[in-house]
Amino acid sequence: MVEHTTHNRVVGGSNPPTATTLLESLRSSSLLDLAGILVALSGGPDSTALLLGLLEAGIKVKAAHFDHALRPGSETEAKEVAALCRAHRVELISGRRRGPLAKGSLQAAARAARYRFLEQALAASGLRTIALGHTADDLVEGVILHLLRGAGLAGMRGMPERRGPFVRPLLGVWRSEVEQFLEARATVPLRDPSNLDRRFARVRVRLDLLPRLEEDRPGLTLHLHAAARRAAELQLTLEAEASRLLGADPRRVPLAELKEATPAVRAEAFRRAHAVASGRAPALLRRHFEALDRLLREGKSGSALDLPGSVRARRGYHFLELSADETGSRPAAVLRTRSCSGCEDPSAVHLKAGARLRLGTRRPGLRMRPLPGGRTRKLQDILVDAHVPRHLRDELPLVFADGQLAWVPGVAIDARWAAAEGLRSIHAEMVGASRPLLESSHQLKEFLP
Repeated sequence: MVEHTTHNRVVGGSNPPTATTLLESLRSSSLLDLAGILVALSGGPDSTALLLGLLEAGIKVKAAHFDHALRPGSETEAKEVAALCRAHRVELISGRRRGPLAKGSLQAAARAARYRFLEQALAASGLRTIALGHTADDLVEGVILHLLRGAGLAGMRGMPERRGPFVRPLLGVWRSEVEQFLEARATVPLRDPSNLDRRFARVRVRLDLLPRLEEDRPGLTLHLHAAARRAAELQLTLEAEASRLLGADPRRVPLAELKEATPAVRAEAFRRAHAVASGRAPALLRRHFEALDRLLREGKSGSALDLPGSVRARRGYHFLELSADETGSRPAAVLRTRSCSGCEDPSAVHLKAGARLRLGTRRPGLRMRPLPGGRTRKLQDILVDAHVPRHLRDELPLVFADGQLAWVPGVAIDARWAAAEGLRSIHAEMVGASRPLLESSHQLKEFLP
């Protein structure tokens, strides 16, 4: 459910106090969209300070609040957020979870539901950018968590400043500065009790691990933050190189270019291709990257690997293809025919008039006489030479004429059944295909008339 509360944007109250580091950071940020920003507003210290800071910086804002409905009293918190927005005449888009959360980690499922709502709220707001209230402390905690799991450069940055429409303009501002900012404005934010619940790994890092590390190595938190910001800069360079490698379709990556890429660029290409194929945030671990490397270097055409998010990586002759597992979802092929005296339709073939056509699939012993040579060849050899991926060969629709194999769509036509130019013929074409049968059209040249 998404609800709108609209107010004219005017900052209420007395003149704001002297600017703090938070306000200075916002005013100098390159992440802000001057046309307006949607603030993800939980009502907690970070998001509240972000909302007020953007207003004081002169940025047009709207707010979006999502009630996860995970604990009693969350409706009251939603009302307090609405009251805050009314006090500052900010339009509020609110939502509340109605259905069950996905199985698995509670925090991960709640985060996924929240981000889905935020994307819907962004579309409803008419704006282009969503600002999140993550701070420098969140960044360092993210670095620690990623390193504990085992992470590369992307994990070492903690979290990106920008991902799609989401921006994090407070990653250079510490939590203590947020509290000072709110205290100077006599603003009392909401406090989420889960932030003190040591069942969650992030809370244990925040309350236990980081304080002990800082006590043993004073200044370590600052060093980790500086290292994360440097890692973020390097990651941007890496992402640019991976984007050039992936090209227009990240789900079909040229094998030759993947092999030539550096390990870091190759891993980033795997990560981005998986993110596109799965339709969610990257979720590959080190073992997945290693398995993809083995598939790339040791796998044969048709070899496949299952990845998180119901994604399957399959090695072809020239490409590594990542796609959502759609087993059983492909539409059945349909053969469409009509009478024709010849045309230039590139998706069709012309077979001899009077032939009784039917659809079938591969079976042992099939042969045909493909153009242009017309010599008898095994279907297996034809498919191999045409680089039809191994996993597609048994499901490839075949057209038979009077019981003989006459046409392998996209691959070959039998010389005995190809109509002579200018004569009345059967115009035949396949419809219902959900993806290309071959990796590239140049593979057809040997077999097409």
